[in-house]
Amino acid sequence: MTTEEITIHVDADTAKAFKATSAQKRQKLELLLNLKLKESLSNSDSLLEIMDEISQEAINKGLTPEIIQSLLEDE
Repeated sequence: MTTEEITIHVDADTAKAFKATSAQKRQKLELLLNLKLKESLSNSDSLLEIMDEISQEAINKGLTPEIIQSLLEDE
C-alpha cells in the first residue's frame, strides 16, 4: 500500500504528545487514524461533522489532553 502525507490540525497538547511518543506508537496511531478516516469518509456525514462528534464524545467522557499524554507515556 502506498501512502501520502497529509496535514491535520490538532491542539498543541495533542501535537506535543504525538511527537513525544515512540515511532512504533506513532505508526499505530497513524494506522488507526487512517482506518477511522476511511470509515468516516465512506459515510454521508462530512469529515468535519464526524470530527466534531468524536471531539464532543471524548470531552463528554472526560478525555483531556493530560489524559492523552498519560496514555501515551504508558507505552
